Amino acid sequence: MKIGNWSRFLTPERMLLGSFAVMILAGTVLLKLPFCSASGHIRTIDALFTATSAVCVTGLVVLDTGKDFSVAGQLVILTLIQLGGLGIMTFSVLFWNLLGRDISLRGKMALESSLSYSPLRDVLSLAKQVILIAFSFEAIGALLLLLRWLKTFPLQKALYLSLFHAVSAFCNAGFSPFSDSLSSFRGDWAINLVVCSLIVLGGVGFIVIIEIRDRFLRGKRLSLHTKVVLLTTLVLILTGTLLLEVMERGNVLRGGSFGEKIMVSLFHSISARTAGFSTVEIGRMGDAALFLLIILMFIGASPGSCGGGVKTTNLAILFSLAYNRLRGRSEAIMFRRTVPSETVIRSISLIMGSFLFLSLMLFLLLIFHGGGSHHGGTFIKLLFELTSAFGTVGLSTGLTPTLTDVGEIILIVTMLVGRLGLLTTAYALARRVQEPVFRYAEENIMVG
Repeated sequence: MKIGNWSRFLTPERMLLGSFAVMILAGTVLLKLPFCSASGHIRTIDALFTATSAVCVTGLVVLDTGKDFSVAGQLVILTLIQLGGLGIMTFSVLFWNLLGRDISLRGKMALESSLSYSPLRDVLSLAKQVILIAFSFEAIGALLLLLRWLKTFPLQKALYLSLFHAVSAFCNAGFSPFSDSLSSFRGDWAINLVVCSLIVLGGVGFIVIIEIRDRFLRGKRLSLHTKVVLLTTLVLILTGTLLLEVMERGNVLRGGSFGEKIMVSLFHSISARTAGFSTVEIGRMGDAALFLLIILMFIGASPGSCGGGVKTTNLAILFSLAYNRLRGRSEAIMFRRTVPSETVIRSISLIMGSFLFLSLMLFLLLIFHGGGSHHGGTFIKLLFELTSAFGTVGLSTGLTPTLTDVGEIILIVTMLVGRLGLLTTAYALARRVQEPVFRYAEENIMVG
């Protein structure tokens, strides 16, 4: 391909897709090395699945992270989580800057599209702030976890566990060296609150954190984006906590104190939005609770964060549009601001496209899981695993390790699309988009 053609081919969306693909392939090769696994060998498909889950900060596993991978393998997974959570383009900007070279315009556009809702003057400054914010919160979280785990583990192990969980929580990955995730610490308020705080901070988006900081330090006004993200996040957390406590108080929450029931419900209301840690056995939850978690996982985190899903802002836009339609207005209005019609159309397209994509993946998974045989009672569990992959969550009912190779591939594709975003993936795979030179005549149809 000629240089000119290559330049036109390499769009920002394709750069993002390519960077994640390169990371996944590199991670697969590293995890295949004998010293990275406890047994000295793992299947290629399992290495690929684990690398994809780590890079896409999902947390779904087909192998036990603590038992099947050596410390070297776990460190590879942790590195992939960090790179995938912050985005390889973020580190690329700093790397080229250290070499005294400027990143290309398309590289800057790729970084902007993944971290910000508006064009930026200084992409290098944004990249520095993103990494500083991430490392600062991870360090604080690791220190707080260390103070608690020093009471349970030796210094070296406590330090390692604290660092691993702090990075995994802030990047919304959900990987844990513990086989039962954090179930052993279900009633530990210190660990639960630290992990929950890291998950929320990693899921609201870096631009939101920067604006909140500037609000307190410089008195700057919060943007509509930040206000919508904070309000929607709070509503989802509180609603999820209340409903989970009501639904599961006689099931997985049975026997615990009222405070513990609230803590477990709060933890999973937060974790289900992209983190994937758990303090109870998800597979034991009732269908109503599983369906609630599916909805939370589908919504996911906020734009410009470490998480996936259709994003909180798109949910807010959809509800605002419906509410204002009922009041006789055609716009989506929030905090006395009108959302541009192009943004509304993009939001609706993303939600509908994501629903159709998940439906297609679910149909394929139903066909290929178990060779197309009938598995009574597994429909909602398959939907749960698939939504968990799309929302880059990592919660599991225990079905993922039993999937066929084709089933693993379906989840791999779903995780990658969920991390990049459906529209970004579509733009990356589509041919060059050209503006139409004419419009067809309009004609009305009945819609209700």
